[in-house]
Amino acid sequence: MKQLPRLSGALRAFTDVGYTQADSEPVSNEHKRQHIAQSKTEGLTWEKLTSDLKKQASVDKTDLSKTLKELSQCAKNIVGSEASSETIESGAAFLFDVFKDVDKVGPTQTAKLRNIFGPFPATAATKACILVNRVVTWIPEESSLLLGNQDREEGDGEATVQEFGKGIKFAFPKFEEFQDLSESETDDDDEEKNAIGDLKYLEPTPQKPQRTQQTSEKLEFDAVWLETEMSKYYSEADIGLSIEDLCSTVFDVLTSSKTDTELQNDLFEFLGFDRFELIQSLIQNRKQIIKTALMEEENAKKKTEAGFSRPTYGCQVTIQSEDEKRLMKQMRKDEKRGDRPRTDDMESFNFDPKTMRMQREAALLAAATAPILIQQNRGNYKIPEKYPNVFDSMAEARQSSAFIAGVKMSLSEDFRRNSNKMYEEVIIPHTETAPANIGNNRVPVDQLDEIGQIAFKGTKELNRIQTVVFPAAYKTNENLLICAPTGAGKTNIAMLTILHEIKQHISQGVIKKDEFKIIYVAPMKALAAEMVRNFGTRLEPLGISVRELTGDMSLTKAEILKTQMMVTTPEKWDVVTRKSTGDVALAQLVKLLIIDEVHLLHDDRGAVIESLVARTIRQVESSQNMIRIIGLSATLPNYLDVARFLHVNPYQGLFFFDGRFRPVPLSQTFVGVKATNRVQQLQEMNTVCYEKVLEQVRQGYQTMVFVHARNDTVRTAMVLRDMAKNKNEIGFFLPEQSRQYGEAQKTTMKSRNKQLKDLFPDGFATHHAGMLRQDRNIVEKYFAAGLIKCLVCTATLAWGVNLPAHAVIIKGTQIYDAKKGSFVDLGILDVMQIFGRAGRPQYDKFGAGTIITAHDKLSHYLSLMTRQNPIESQFINSLTDNLNAEISLGTVTNIEEAVKWLSYTYLYVRMRCNPLAYGLNYNMAETDPMLEAYRRELITAAGRKLDKAQMVRFDERTGYFASTDLGRIASHFYIKYDTVEVINENLKTIMTEADVVAVVSKAQEFDQIKVREDEMTELEELMSETCVMQVPGGVENTYGKVNILMQAFVSRQSVDSFSLVSDQAYVAQNAGRIMRALFEICLKKSWPIMAGRLLNLCKTIDKRLWGFENPLRQFPTLSQEILKKIEDKKLTIDKLKEMDHKEIGHMVHHVRMGSTIKKCVNQLPALDLEASIQPITRTVLRVRLTITPEFKWDDKVHGTSSEPFWIWVEDPDNNHIYHSEYFLLNKKQVQTGEVQNLVFTIPIFEPLPTQYYVKAISDRWLGSQFMCPISFQHLILPERHPPHTELLDLQPLPISALNDPMLETLYKFTHFNPIQTQIFHCLYHTDKNVLLGAPTGSGKTIAAEMAIFRVFREYPNHKAVYIAPLKALVRERMEDWKVRIEKKLGKKVVELTGDVTPDMRAIAGADLIVTTPEKWDGVSRSWQTRNYVKAVAVLIIDEIHLLGNDRGPVLEVIVSRTNFISSHTSKPVRVVGLSTALANARDLADWLAISQMGLYNFRPSVRPVPLEVHIHGFPGQHYCPRMATMNKPTFQELSGSTAANYIE
Repeated sequence: MKQLPRLSGALRAFTDVGYTQADSEPVSNEHKRQHIAQSKTEGLTWEKLTSDLKKQASVDKTDLSKTLKELSQCAKNIVGSEASSETIESGAAFLFDVFKDVDKVGPTQTAKLRNIFGPFPATAATKACILVNRVVTWIPEESSLLLGNQDREEGDGEATVQEFGKGIKFAFPKFEEFQDLSESETDDDDEEKNAIGDLKYLEPTPQKPQRTQQTSEKLEFDAVWLETEMSKYYSEADIGLSIEDLCSTVFDVLTSSKTDTELQNDLFEFLGFDRFELIQSLIQNRKQIIKTALMEEENAKKKTEAGFSRPTYGCQVTIQSEDEKRLMKQMRKDEKRGDRPRTDDMESFNFDPKTMRMQREAALLAAATAPILIQQNRGNYKIPEKYPNVFDSMAEARQSSAFIAGVKMSLSEDFRRNSNKMYEEVIIPHTETAPANIGNNRVPVDQLDEIGQIAFKGTKELNRIQTVVFPAAYKTNENLLICAPTGAGKTNIAMLTILHEIKQHISQGVIKKDEFKIIYVAPMKALAAEMVRNFGTRLEPLGISVRELTGDMSLTKAEILKTQMMVTTPEKWDVVTRKSTGDVALAQLVKLLIIDEVHLLHDDRGAVIESLVARTIRQVESSQNMIRIIGLSATLPNYLDVARFLHVNPYQGLFFFDGRFRPVPLSQTFVGVKATNRVQQLQEMNTVCYEKVLEQVRQGYQTMVFVHARNDTVRTAMVLRDMAKNKNEIGFFLPEQSRQYGEAQKTTMKSRNKQLKDLFPDGFATHHAGMLRQDRNIVEKYFAAGLIKCLVCTATLAWGVNLPAHAVIIKGTQIYDAKKGSFVDLGILDVMQIFGRAGRPQYDKFGAGTIITAHDKLSHYLSLMTRQNPIESQFINSLTDNLNAEISLGTVTNIEEAVKWLSYTYLYVRMRCNPLAYGLNYNMAETDPMLEAYRRELITAAGRKLDKAQMVRFDERTGYFASTDLGRIASHFYIKYDTVEVINENLKTIMTEADVVAVVSKAQEFDQIKVREDEMTELEELMSETCVMQVPGGVENTYGKVNILMQAFVSRQSVDSFSLVSDQAYVAQNAGRIMRALFEICLKKSWPIMAGRLLNLCKTIDKRLWGFENPLRQFPTLSQEILKKIEDKKLTIDKLKEMDHKEIGHMVHHVRMGSTIKKCVNQLPALDLEASIQPITRTVLRVRLTITPEFKWDDKVHGTSSEPFWIWVEDPDNNHIYHSEYFLLNKKQVQTGEVQNLVFTIPIFEPLPTQYYVKAISDRWLGSQFMCPISFQHLILPERHPPHTELLDLQPLPISALNDPMLETLYKFTHFNPIQTQIFHCLYHTDKNVLLGAPTGSGKTIAAEMAIFRVFREYPNHKAVYIAPLKALVRERMEDWKVRIEKKLGKKVVELTGDVTPDMRAIAGADLIVTTPEKWDGVSRSWQTRNYVKAVAVLIIDEIHLLGNDRGPVLEVIVSRTNFISSHTSKPVRVVGLSTALANARDLADWLAISQMGLYNFRPSVRPVPLEVHIHGFPGQHYCPRMATMNKPTFQELSGSTAANYIE
């Protein structure tokens, strides 16, 4: 296949190069005029101006640069600080053009500037005029810069003197140019009639020069010449295209109707920018080449040649593949062209139709033999299935959900398209109303149950859409996807599902509020607040609490428990569900998840929605608890894919309503302004905007004009008003004189808003978030009353306030995005929301929405608003971070689970439908339809990245993932993987505050922020005047700019530039979060110095207060004047605490403020710390910390719940934290002055350190830091414990050593184990007290039996008592000994527990009593009257190490009483203690009066069967969530060990 010429998709889309126009009929005169109009120069550009000045100016380069910089600053002041740098530069060039011939700003110049830029500062214009005049004096008079922009040519047909290539520019192809007019009669059935922009590159066909080749060989510029010229510069091997085809395409371009200037663009793009001589030669000789062609055509008409007839087909069914169909169609075209005249010269070009026909037939044969059915997997020809609730009039226009959009755009048949010199316009009329039979049986609200009537109070009946959805929403638990136009009532559908959920939790007429939670995910905070008001008001009568949970509004655990419905943003809910600690209970209570604006899946934030839905569905499957998912969306093309992703049954839960169901039908107008010069573009946008506004106002309609910056609202309103006055059309805008208007005028005159007072009398007004609330209310009120004809506002009006107008106009689509650090296209969500304001349901039959944009963005918005582009997944860009979140949460622990997790995402759905968009070829998709291998590849790559950054531990051999502290922190704080890499590289154990801020500035979150030339001056000023720390990188680098903005934010320094304001807000929003993550990382790494510094820096950003400033600045009640006096006098908090309020008043020269200052000092959180220490062993220390609050609680200052503190113990010598915890001090504890105790253990090393420090630092308040030293000077450590008993290498003792055949029959083994062998003599042949410490499973029960058998043998009338700590253990011993001791030996065994209490006679007759500590304690208390207690010869206490536990005192009492009884009765009672291996066995032995012989304390490793111990710690202080995170690792270990055993 021939390689296409070097043209990118974008260039093909917006230039004529991609269109083979030589086939079309001669272009009409009208089109020629349009071409001439378009070829006019666009004016002087800033780049050309600066480059020419540098060449021509007779002045020092530094002075010139400085002057030009000042001129650019003047342009910024005139154009507006919120404008893009391109607009500002164009403005500066325009100022030069305006002022270069004048020496002062006259009325003409003022009018020029005012017409384009609206009101502007006169000082800026005057300064610009002076600067331009200064520049003019530096350049020669004959300079082209002073002569204007005329093209200077030497003569007709001669080469131009002007710079070659200067006129290169884009031109959007005309509608008429898309059709091949010569073939339209025969092939119109194969083409779409309504194609607006065919964005395909049409491969040049070799036949086209047939009509235009020359006949005479006398002329110099013939086909041979063209071929020779091309061969000089190109070879077929290099370009992958034959020379003949190349000549053919060049000929097509030369014979087009374009001017030479326009042709430059086409030829440069096609032949390359390094072929100047060739292109110059082609353009110079263009006329002669065309002349030759025309002569040839005249001659050709006289000749006739036999044509080729079409092939005939038999009457059978023919199955054709896509390739066959394409090739057959091409053959028909070729044969039709074969009827046209040809000459011998064509033979030299190899344009022989016979040869071509043979080639075509060979290709057709190959296509015919290729397998057809393999194509079916690609889904292009699958007839879409009909679903019961999909009402989509465009369904036939789309072939399937897997089509690749952007190739052609299909519009309704009645669309109109206008094009003129200034702009191109596409008008899509409002749609007809939906069929009357759909949803006509409206559901009356009074027929709903009681709950429904309460929630829908004030509504008579549901609308059509709600009626259709009602059965599924209100009566089933189906997942739903509702796609409907903006304003169609989707909120009420959400309410129906909420009510259905509430009804499921009603028991005996009472709503069980603690059984469920409903989550409503709204895309924006403003929308979340609106939804809280809406749902909160309507659900309040039911007692349902609705709260906002966003970045601005966080809820405490108690508040979350009391709330039944939470309205949140995707990011916030993602963070909440990412944290396994504490929020597991919340996530498990969720029964309904409503996601608004699901079409945001294609946006950058779409990955968050995918992550949420995947996590929710996996939770449903793993817990088997149903969570209903409701997706609400605007109309979108591939709704089936989204339904599949949300696990919606398309036959029951999918509802699609197209534009016909809009409450007020909407006509849409798309205007693309053709000017490329920014100033000219701005002027023409204002002109078009005025025309559109006037058109609506003439008909008596009100209009809203949406712009994208606050300053631009006033500027646009002034320009529109001035245009109306200049054209004498202001009368259309003036409100009618009435009493209401008179009152309104009086009200507006009282406002302090100068622009409002100026604009209102002419029928104009502005509205934006920067205005005072009362002014905004005035504007909203009088616009609703019809007194304001044209309201210029920002998008906040569309989101926050429901204020419809008949017509809305979006002027310009460039909006500054701080996240990307540049101007971006206005998002589809905003456009839909703004268009949703068009049309007033009570008054209008239809509404009008207009977008005025740049010409190159026209097709973009057309395709978006007409549902041309399927929404694709953005998940792959954030796969690494989302995988880390799932691993941290514990839901993904190996590659298999991760691959399964990916199958729940929208990415997986789209990868299967459209593999090419995600880097897969069709063969991969066909051989692996479930994409298992590709998903595994993605996960492995992400796992390697995370492992490299130490966020997870990834074992590729086993495929297991294990989370690390760093990964968990990154997940909880939403830190990107790239930022973690920066942290790993730069974070050190000791850094200054300046170093830390520099590290944060380098975070990947800020990479998009760009440094602009026009911001340099302001940034330099900020750096020199505001920054308190050094700024590495300076103003030239992104991280330097971020650093400056961060420091300016903390210093509360305002910035002027619009882009800097947005950038600073973005930096401040993210810096605090990253700083918190750094603090947690340092805390986990146990670095006390860095943890303290970072915590202070976190508070510095939160409070916008430097650490060296007085902490009283955190109290807003104190004025700046008072605070300055306090700082000047160097009054620290400690000094102020010691002074009374009168002294403070005198110190600040404001006596009455003394008491206020004193009150603030007492409200600053303060703690008194006292630590006592107790050594447990020589290496472990128990610390008891006593915390006493010493401040006064005030709800206005401290809130109503608690004050958080971080408490840690640090070793200053080694810079290490040994213990840290988060501590909450409740309001009640502070008010009562209640002392709080914390008990924890820390390690201690020998030689003893001098001291440790206990630090308590407030999490919220600067200047609230307290310390308590722990001294070890007088610490007495426990004595060193004797070593463990060594296990001797003895010959195992046979059971015959018992010397009793009866006893020998009790054991199934032949020899005792090594431990039993070593202790046998002491237990069986002596009466010494014994303490046996040995690991579990080493045969301690048999040791107890040896002691019991000695009593049976040596003291037949005495009893043995066996005390086990648990009833279960007692029962287990009884089951065993009842058989072995009672039945086989004939000794009486009695159980004595709380459950079983035998009579006294049974106990008295027992030989062995098995009991629990508490029961034996109760029985032995009356030992004087109970002879069986006195008859005890041996007391065996199992698990005696429980002495250190809560039940220890009971054991102590039993042993002490036993010793007391034996001393009184003069009968020694033997005590045998059984335990696990002990650290201080000697202490216990001393207490039990055991000599060296009776103490056996073996090592824990001495086991009959060796044991391997792996300890895996899990984070989280709450029990339930911690246990939940242990489930999967436990299962893995079990399955792993089972597998290992099986292999062995």
